[in-house]
Amino acid sequence: MKIPALAPSLLSADFSSLEKAIKQIEDNNGTVVHIDVMDGQFVPEITYGQPVIRTIRKLTKLPFDVHLMVENPENQINSFADAGADWITFHIEATNHSHRLIQMIHERGLKAGVAICPGTPISLLSEILESADIILVMTVNPGWGGQKIIPSCVKKVVELKKLREEKGYNYLISVDGGVNTETISSVKDAGADVIVSGSAFFNNTLKWS
Repeated sequence: MKIPALAPSLLSADFSSLEKAIKQIEDNNGTVVHIDVMDGQFVPEITYGQPVIRTIRKLTKLPFDVHLMVENPENQINSFADAGADWITFHIEATNHSHRLIQMIHERGLKAGVAICPGTPISLLSEILESADIILVMTVNPGWGGQKIIPSCVKKVVELKKLREEKGYNYLISVDGGVNTETISSVKDAGADVIVSGSAFFNNTLKWS
């Protein structure tokens, strides 16, 4: 996978035409499909679940990064693996069992991601950085598309990159929220490996090179 990788978020796509949205991702430099799953509890909104992912899985060979913005994600790992996820990313704030969740995801042969909200410090990840495949830094508050990036969150990317180099860890650093033509350079410069973009990508305003 070319780094940085572009992972358009289906949250900002037209839900009535997801096949067209996936074709747009394939035709415009997308290398990962970012799928935001919301349960109305961890975040206020409710999006889609396993049946939708199972349906769109047949439309593309691109990897699916299923971002679980749900309470008790340990109850959802196997069903989303069965639905066609390649990566499963859960929020460390949503569970007391983050290390076990990473093991569960790995047992299914998938990449395990751990996401943190803007108010969560990097230090909370100290015990799982060695085993995680992806660290997802939320640069907006999770739950809504179209928000402006929180600049201070970009500093977490710099910190994670430094820790990876110092400790010899292997995780990818992903950034999600407020990425557009004006902010993408700061995210790239900070060291993001995977860049999630929703509104800017599907509105055809994101300049990617």
